[in-house]
Amino acid sequence: MRRSMLLMLSACTLALPAHAQTFSPDRVRADVAFLADDLTEGRGTGTRGFDLAARYVASRFEALGLQPGTSSGWNQSIEFVTAIADPRTPSSISFGGKTYRNTEHVLVSPSVLGAEISGDADAVFVGYGLEDKALGLDDFRGLDVRGKVIVQLWGTPEGLPSEVAASLNDKKPEIAAAKGAIGTIVILTPALLKIFPWDKIVENTNLPRMVWVQPDGKPHIEYPTLRLNASLDPTGAAAFFAGTPLVGEKLTALFANTKARPQGFAIPGKVRIDRHSKIEKVKSENVLGLLPGSDPLLSNEVIVLSAHLDHLGIVPGKNGDTIANGAMDNAVGVATMMEVARAFVDSGAKPKRSMLFVALTGEEKGLLGSEYLAKYPTLKGKKVVGNVNLDMPVLTHNFTDVVAFGAEHSTVGRAVARAAKAVGVALTPDPAPEQQSFVRSDHYSFVQEGIPAVSLDLGPANGGKAAAEAFEKTHYHDVSDDMRQTFDWQAGAKFARINYLIARDLADAPEAPRWYAGDFFGDKFAKGAPKAAK
Repeated sequence: MRRSMLLMLSACTLALPAHAQTFSPDRVRADVAFLADDLTEGRGTGTRGFDLAARYVASRFEALGLQPGTSSGWNQSIEFVTAIADPRTPSSISFGGKTYRNTEHVLVSPSVLGAEISGDADAVFVGYGLEDKALGLDDFRGLDVRGKVIVQLWGTPEGLPSEVAASLNDKKPEIAAAKGAIGTIVILTPALLKIFPWDKIVENTNLPRMVWVQPDGKPHIEYPTLRLNASLDPTGAAAFFAGTPLVGEKLTALFANTKARPQGFAIPGKVRIDRHSKIEKVKSENVLGLLPGSDPLLSNEVIVLSAHLDHLGIVPGKNGDTIANGAMDNAVGVATMMEVARAFVDSGAKPKRSMLFVALTGEEKGLLGSEYLAKYPTLKGKKVVGNVNLDMPVLTHNFTDVVAFGAEHSTVGRAVARAAKAVGVALTPDPAPEQQSFVRSDHYSFVQEGIPAVSLDLGPANGGKAAAEAFEKTHYHDVSDDMRQTFDWQAGAKFARINYLIARDLADAPEAPRWYAGDFFGDKFAKGAPKAAK
């Protein structure tokens, strides 16, 4: 169907009766206040506090008249294997005749592969560790890494399309495993540490590591051959590269040149990595509410509106506070999702496609809940055709633009643009591509299953950039992300309205969301699916 006809039909969709627009700042605030209360103990995956928050969301869904989103009720139960650092024996990495304990310029995270994982091996520097013939990337050229530990710079060289770069960065473990490596050492560059300070990364490393358990009872470990893994800060990297072509000022120059594509080389001597972990099993759940579609044919297609319910739980605290409440990250997203569900019900007009509203678990552990749902959908006989994800909008100001990560890859972006225009806000491209947000939130789990998806956030205009930077610096993954922050609840209601219009547009459109022809992600993850002209 021609785009002009789609726009005409969409205009009709957006012109809904006034009573459909029931977006209450007070309801958004009340939901955030409960979810981020100390009572829910930071909603850590697999904890009592998360279970309490999940019960709250399910009760909201039930009160709205939604149907349970699984055959067994509101919850998709998931079993996890979790690993934490063994406090009795610190993990370490040894090279050049010296041993560095975890957090002393090195990071060695706990592993779900086993309580005790140790070994020594030869090491090979592989630049950024990238391989893509179409983009001219071949960092492993002429290098034998079989049975060795590869050493690679974090991220990708500057100059690649931002979301393509994010995908390539995400693919590094797959490439390393395919090449026969047995571990990876990642160099955390000054550019990365400027965005995510060392102390924040250390705090995150000390959190439990998790993987979900497959229906056959086996832990889902994508690359089990990669056992010897660690990270180095620039000081640790300087010590590691002693006696190599990257000694001293040459390493400093490489860090400074973000466009460089360094050649790899073998590193003299052996590296030893010792990982000591405590392993347990826990359960958690995705919470799903279904609004069945009204169209006899289109109702078998499903639009998912998702937000992660989990946060960090109880963490090493400051000034006696040990609860990482996660108000902005991501009680706000869940509250928005529930307000959109209410708007659908209050409109009195059922969507043509079915809507699935989902509060996800395990996002902070690596997008685990969304990955599980995308691989094991709960609605038999129905097909998920699109996803809009809500993750940590910083609601501190009257925003005038939004960012939809992934909008340029599929027709979902058109729906976002129409909704933004209807509300009177602009649609802005990713303002910080170096943070690789496209692969860091739950929508990417759906993308990897071939489903067009976006993740919506507030834009940089009208103070948005300063607000996001201030939150990242002061409150992100900190116990101070609670209700004592400044919130603009009117902005919360406006954000809910935009998401309602996006979801309504997608649910009522004559055609399901499609990847654009020739798009990197559509070609990679949905090769046989019909495509749209851009």
